Amino acid sequence: MKTLLIISLLTLAALIDVSPVSACGVDTNCVIDDRHYRVRIPEGYNGDGYIGAIVFAHGYKGSAAALMKNKAMTAMASKLGIALIAAKSAEDDWSIPGAPSKVSNKGIDELMYFDRVIDDATKRFPIDSKRLIATGFSAGGMMVWNLACYRSQLFAGFIPISGTFWQPEPTVCNTPPANVIHIHGDADKTVPLIGRTVLDTHQGNVHDVLDMYASYGNYANVGKRNVGELNCQNKVNADGKILNFCMYSGGHSFKPEFIRQAWKMMEVIGKF
Repeated sequence: MKTLLIISLLTLAALIDVSPVSACGVDTNCVIDDRHYRVRIPEGYNGDGYIGAIVFAHGYKGSAAALMKNKAMTAMASKLGIALIAAKSAEDDWSIPGAPSKVSNKGIDELMYFDRVIDDATKRFPIDSKRLIATGFSAGGMMVWNLACYRSQLFAGFIPISGTFWQPEPTVCNTPPANVIHIHGDADKTVPLIGRTVLDTHQGNVHDVLDMYASYGNYANVGKRNVGELNCQNKVNADGKILNFCMYSGGHSFKPEFIRQAWKMMEVIGKF
């Protein structure tokens, strides 16, 4: 009898995989070696078909766990019917070119980390790899610009918010021009449009970066458009890729609604 009970328990354990890898999601890390991320599938998803996703890069000292507790962000993703993937920097800040040496690490390859996150998430969850948008705020916005420049093939589009490259800003990118909607507050003093000194480095100039990317991708002006609280100057290139610069009244903060509006901008013009 004891033997049968042990066998039954072992069989049950095999059927119910309780390992951290399979159980990852909102409350548990999805582990990739010594790194991790978290995922939230939208409310109401019935398991039918694949869904799009937003991959969010947090700001300085942020975390994947904290994003999963942000009700406004999770509600926004559910409203769009997409997954929310929360990335996590290895250090307090993203280790990207020019980042302050005190809070980052030159030995960390953040681009490879995002390669791994996308590969892992699209295998574990019903996520459509062709409907991925990278977005992030502040330091996370800086990470997103690096992804747009050096990993554009991973995403359908990019929504950097209140963040750009550290100086020296790149003069050219090495992956194809992408769909980019840059969002920024007109009274931002933490990451002003012209940048400021931070520890041993300096933030890039948003206008210079947009000019560089417009030149790189051969984007041309197509006029202005207001979308909710966003006042956008829009550009497009011969391949139909968009480069929009959207301002809002305010400082160093943002509303998840801005991300939803940017997602819809790309969706409406058939970017995914």
